Amino acid sequence: MNKKTIAVLFGGQSSEHEVSCVSATTIIKNINTDLYRVIIIGITKSGKWIKVNNVEEIQSGQWTKGSVTAVISPDATQRSVLFIEGGKVTAEKIDAAFPALHGLYGEDGTVQGLLELAKIPYVGCGVVASGVSMDKLFTKIIVDTLGIRQAKYVPIMKKELEQIGLAVEKVEEKLSYPVFIKPSNAGSSRGVSKAHNREELIRGLHTAAEHDRKILVEETINGREVECAVLGGNEPKASGVGEIVAAADFYDYDAKYNNAESKTILSPVLIGNAAETIRDYAVRIFKAVDGYGLSRVDFFVDKETGEVIFNEINTMPGFTSISMYPMLWEAKGIGKPQLVEKLLQLAFARALEAGGEGDVK
Repeated sequence: MNKKTIAVLFGGQSSEHEVSCVSATTIIKNINTDLYRVIIIGITKSGKWIKVNNVEEIQSGQWTKGSVTAVISPDATQRSVLFIEGGKVTAEKIDAAFPALHGLYGEDGTVQGLLELAKIPYVGCGVVASGVSMDKLFTKIIVDTLGIRQAKYVPIMKKELEQIGLAVEKVEEKLSYPVFIKPSNAGSSRGVSKAHNREELIRGLHTAAEHDRKILVEETINGREVECAVLGGNEPKASGVGEIVAAADFYDYDAKYNNAESKTILSPVLIGNAAETIRDYAVRIFKAVDGYGLSRVDFFVDKETGEVIFNEINTMPGFTSISMYPMLWEAKGIGKPQLVEKLLQLAFARALEAGGEGDVK
């Protein structure tokens, strides 16, 4: 049987570069090598695409010193990756891509657009779903149409910080302290801060502006942080619910990846029918953004009333050992190898449905 060739992309120029490296390692280790041949392409923080030989190079960090440049050709008649070394160019056909990229220039529709041009089937959401889900402001606008409650918010553009007094007034007119400040397009809680007063708000706005030109300031929700995984194509399914217990004041980047005291709880006991509401909302939101393949949808559950409040959606959630997405499906009996295979099959199915050459085994 001829093996299909899968190109796994990782790294990237976003603030989630390191997380992507770990996710790719997990994904590659769980691809069925009896069915697939894997090509590994790493993208450095400066944006250089490099051929990577094996997982060990990713784990050691040696991959960044690779000498073979990788280029995915947008030529739809080729469906290839070009490898360039010493002036010599070789082309290898690709049957599908797994963009294990988080954040900007990977999870935001940019790489998805390249793969669409090249007619290469790929894992995950399409251009539109990736773009609007990466942009928290646009996600909120979409979710508003569903009648699902979410935190009150005030959008601030980076340009507005030139008149910081007016920006602060804009926030204080609508929201009470404490508030959360978030870059609209960053992930893994990069650039997110909590402000209890005007001084902290100003500092938080400038921090968020380091990550994006568009900033969201949100009301603080007194809620438990929970997450739900969605998997599928036209008839997506929701997993159970997982709860985040942050070691810090909130679940920031450090609390997620560097603080061993942060914990995840599978199947937490929630008030009333909150768990079923979360699963229903997760699928509805996934469909509303035109999701396909996978997403993790995050919510708050009010600690007193049990009301479910939408937080955000991630179209390429982490695949690290502490990532909720694979853990939630493992709790449902779908191990990582099965999950990776399902995602690859969905990539082929989506391409076939769209009129491409993706084929389902």
